[in-house]
Amino acid sequence: MTDTNAFDTATLRLFDEVARNGSFTAAAELLGYTQSAVSRRIAALERAAGGPLFERLARGVRLTPAGHALHAHAGAVLDRLERAGEELTAIHGGSGGTLRVGAFATANVDLVPGTLRRFARARPRVEPRVLEGLTSRLVERLQAGALDIAVISDYPAGLPAGLTLRESPPEQPGGARGDDAGPGRAVLLREDRLLVALPREHRLAGEDAVDLRELAGEPWIEAAPRGQPTLLTAACAAAGFAPRGGLRVAEWTGKFGFVAAGLGVTLVPELAARGVPPAVVLRPLRGPAPVRRVYAAVPATPLPAALEFLRLLGQWEPCTTPSPT
Repeated sequence: MTDTNAFDTATLRLFDEVARNGSFTAAAELLGYTQSAVSRRIAALERAAGGPLFERLARGVRLTPAGHALHAHAGAVLDRLERAGEELTAIHGGSGGTLRVGAFATANVDLVPGTLRRFARARPRVEPRVLEGLTSRLVERLQAGALDIAVISDYPAGLPAGLTLRESPPEQPGGARGDDAGPGRAVLLREDRLLVALPREHRLAGEDAVDLRELAGEPWIEAAPRGQPTLLTAACAAAGFAPRGGLRVAEWTGKFGFVAAGLGVTLVPELAARGVPPAVVLRPLRGPAPVRRVYAAVPATPLPAALEFLRLLGQWEPCTTPSPT
């Protein structure tokens, strides 16, 4: 009966070299063994295999039918191990493997796609995979090891528990973590201010900036359930009025469509500015604009590719002229 437990990697490499060279002596020289040590290890392998693997000739050896069968399997195993080693080296070096990126919906309008474009040029052999979701769910997946980096927001309920805030990411993965150890760390990317979206024919569309109080009588396109506090309700309260309820639309593309049709106005994060259609005008608000904070979160010991993606996220520039008049 064949004892496959004897087919360890070192023995298979020795067997492969003997088969390739047709000589115990040549294999011994290549691998740094004595000829007698090679003979003993091959004899032990043949006992485990249940019969001879080589024919001993006057000059060298050649594979038996059983030897040919084992050599085919050994070659496949050794090839897979070599590829595994190359892949692991690439992952730890940040030049290969997979990068699993999570992001909330608005970040996927321009921030994440633009960063992925630059990342593809910098790390062409790393395969990105993108998951869209709410911040709470993305952080759960990051902490479970299912994401390598997540673009998240503190809106509407702040950052989830379990993240350590940092001013900057670690320069190298796997270093000493000290008091920073934990399930994940978050780095502030930017403050995402809100702009007001108006139909192009709106009376205020030609203004450089809009006072929120001038929109007190407008119907507002929003998505939050009634009664739930939002940046809109907070900003309107600070301006001295409650927003007039309008149509409730969740997706940004839908909101833009309703605004373009003149059915109301809405607030749009600067992150989404490049997704605005030509029939919609974006204008900044006069005075302090409502903002949310956008972060990138990585595990406590991030991949080098994730750190590179984080670096590139910090290079993103918002659309400063989203609605030329």
